[in-house]
Amino acid sequence: MPNFAGPDRPDATAAAIASDQTLLSARDLVKTFTTPEGKPFPVLDRITLDLRAGEIVALLGRSGCGKSTLLRSLMGLVRPTEGEVCYHGQPVTGPMPGMAMVFQSFALFPWLTVQQNVELGLEALAVPRDERQQRALAAIDLIALDGFESAYPRELSGGMRQRVGFARALVTNPEILFMDEPFSALDVLTAETLRTELLELWMEKRIPTRSILLVTHNIEEAALMADRILVLAANPGRIRAEIRVPSPRANDRTHPAFRELVEQVYHIMTTPTAPAEPLAPAADVGSLAFRLPHASLTALAGLLERVAYGPDYGREDLPRLAEEMQLEIDDLFPLTDAAELLGLAVVREGDIRLTPDGRAFADGSTESRKRLFAAHLLERVRLVAHIRRVLETRPGGLAPKERFVRELEDYMSTEDAEAVLATAISWGRYAELFEYDATAGVLSKEPLAPARD
Repeated sequence: MPNFAGPDRPDATAAAIASDQTLLSARDLVKTFTTPEGKPFPVLDRITLDLRAGEIVALLGRSGCGKSTLLRSLMGLVRPTEGEVCYHGQPVTGPMPGMAMVFQSFALFPWLTVQQNVELGLEALAVPRDERQQRALAAIDLIALDGFESAYPRELSGGMRQRVGFARALVTNPEILFMDEPFSALDVLTAETLRTELLELWMEKRIPTRSILLVTHNIEEAALMADRILVLAANPGRIRAEIRVPSPRANDRTHPAFRELVEQVYHIMTTPTAPAEPLAPAADVGSLAFRLPHASLTALAGLLERVAYGPDYGREDLPRLAEEMQLEIDDLFPLTDAAELLGLAVVREGDIRLTPDGRAFADGSTESRKRLFAAHLLERVRLVAHIRRVLETRPGGLAPKERFVRELEDYMSTEDAEAVLATAISWGRYAELFEYDATAGVLSKEPLAPARD
């Protein structure tokens, strides 16, 4: 078995430590950023958690719930606005020995070879050259890249490059390994292979890591890998639920325990925590501050048709739907949010059910769909109704896009304002409520006349 452990590990003299020992703790973490417009933007709200020896913990939540910010706060890369992170009882005020990260984007230096990329962390720790080379080669062998030591990243596939990322993290002998969606940039088969191999290394204790924190938006990935799943809610990010995965792990996708676990997570993520908390975006559409879900109309129509004509004729189990349509939650939930926002579906407790108007949309012709969609937009999406009213009162029925961006910037960042407006424009154009000239950046009540030469 390759051995790349070195004498620099803080707890190397400890022969055995209780598996329930707390390695890292966070108490009442709050993180608030400031937008380019100078407004506070809360990302994390009173996060409290422990990371213990001998466990893999998954942070699971929708895009924008603060998962990556939380991970970076725990690692010392981001300073929390309030609260404290402690590693072995010592405050974390910056990057510390004993922790390493595997990134989603590989983050390799293209001008360095595989071995040189792996050695970087050891070089920063001032590990002597001979030991550095020995440990790097052992790590490369462990993650099955022996023979590619002298290759450059451009010569490697995506899966091989991520293997280098794992080797670079593991070679520093981390006690805690942080992973920020490390498999999401890979194809399905490659991701499955790497997940399986990492779990084997972990369970066979062939790596020195004593605890792993995995950030993911893939429910099945969390169910396959974790001992505990922390489900995060958004706006701002907070821990909504903690789920302990049955031991041994339910890592057989066909086993009833695995399906039950996945259903439980979907149930939590689609159920309000309190009557006052809106589940569907429709509850917030009275304000321009509402962030419209980024949902493609083609994909939304496909989802509604699939539910309408599926085996349950208008009702469907979300885990089954996600598996069949090969959608992760960051792809699926914006579609279900849009369907619920527009009054075309109701999403509760892990199921989606079409409303009568949702069924009419799925059954309708192109023209009848557009009429129904237009009516629901004007009634339920304030931003679209606002754009329409402005165009009806402006001379010539014209208004620059930037006018609406500036209005939205009162509630959100410029980046979010641009994204929300892009969705509103796409939906409004489909419903033929207005037109948009992307070249001129102008919205119009009627189609613009072609420019004369």
